[in-house]
Amino acid sequence: MAKTAAPTTARQRLPILAERRNLKMARSAHAYVRGNTARFYKWLDETSVSALPQGPAIWICGDCHTGNLGPVANADGKVEVQIRDLDQTVIGNPAHDVIRLALSLATAARGSDLPGVTTLRMMEALIMGYSAAFGRRAARLDLSKPPPPVRVAVRQAVRRTWRELARERIVDTEPTLPIGKRFWPLAKGEQKALGALFREDDIAGLATCLRSRPDEGTVRLLDAAYWVKGCSSLGRLRYAVLLDVNGGTVEGDDLCLMDIKEGVTAAAPRVQGAQMPRDPAARVVEGARHLSPFLGERMRAARLLGKPVVVRELLPQDLKLDIEHLSRGDAMDVAGYLGAVVGKAHARQLDAGDRKAWRSALQVRRSRSLDAPAWLWNSVVELIASHEVGYLEHCRRYATGR
Repeated sequence: MAKTAAPTTARQRLPILAERRNLKMARSAHAYVRGNTARFYKWLDETSVSALPQGPAIWICGDCHTGNLGPVANADGKVEVQIRDLDQTVIGNPAHDVIRLALSLATAARGSDLPGVTTLRMMEALIMGYSAAFGRRAARLDLSKPPPPVRVAVRQAVRRTWRELARERIVDTEPTLPIGKRFWPLAKGEQKALGALFREDDIAGLATCLRSRPDEGTVRLLDAAYWVKGCSSLGRLRYAVLLDVNGGTVEGDDLCLMDIKEGVTAAAPRVQGAQMPRDPAARVVEGARHLSPFLGERMRAARLLGKPVVVRELLPQDLKLDIEHLSRGDAMDVAGYLGAVVGKAHARQLDAGDRKAWRSALQVRRSRSLDAPAWLWNSVVELIASHEVGYLEHCRRYATGR
């Protein structure tokens, strides 16, 4: 795409983004499930409250599919698998996160041509892993040894360098963002607003919070572009900003790649009367601090062009999990491990009494037979059927240009 042909206004960008989103969602049922959170929320709205366990009012992801989990690093370089996308975070019912993750895993199992019995065993492993985070032995829950499909991503994350991040995200290690399919040029007003944003001390401080950089480093904006990525970003402000921290020679740890995403009102169901920040970006940051401390400490809420935005630095260690295809041997281990990751994020917000009560409400039973809780299995069956119909209809509309 030539630089002069790339869109520079929201009106020009929106139809192109919509086309790309529709194409991405038509590629597989798993992609459709990830990209169509609205169907999940519609199902929740239509489901009887009594059909699901009512958990304690805590911060939840709100959109807890496998692509929103993955390795993330803290400011000291330590890496853990945590929730990595909090756009829909609210104070809500933690059962919603469990069901959303179960749907995502079940869709991956169907896409991998695994038998229904394996899917049932995955649901059992998921709830066992999740509930383990609330038991008496939760302190000994070891998430440092993930199953092979997750371990590959973690090892890759630990070893990744700035150069690898640059090659993946910006194609080259030169201090510019190449205009083309991934990055689009900015309007003059956007360029000016981004320059002003990174002159704010609190925002510029994100680029100097890592241990390898001085706290008082000089932050200079090298380049910026509209970032074309993600189904959830359709029609929203989304920018990539390349920064130089110390001045002088531009290389290695002197460079920062910042991700700026507009915060919007969450569609995820929230607990009635829950006290949350009214500003959408502040809500996202607050949810991240509770659910994913590694990520939360590296995020800031700000205003850009009159809209709330979340600003964070992308580190080489930040990766999303690709669980679109599973082998029968790995399926249960992956489900149990990811369940434990989400359980840990929820459990850290509760005292011992609330953890015990919530674990009891989950209706987990240890037995030799297949025994996933009825509320979880029934939810997944209904959601798989609903999304299968929705996916095929989406493909029909896409193929016929409607």
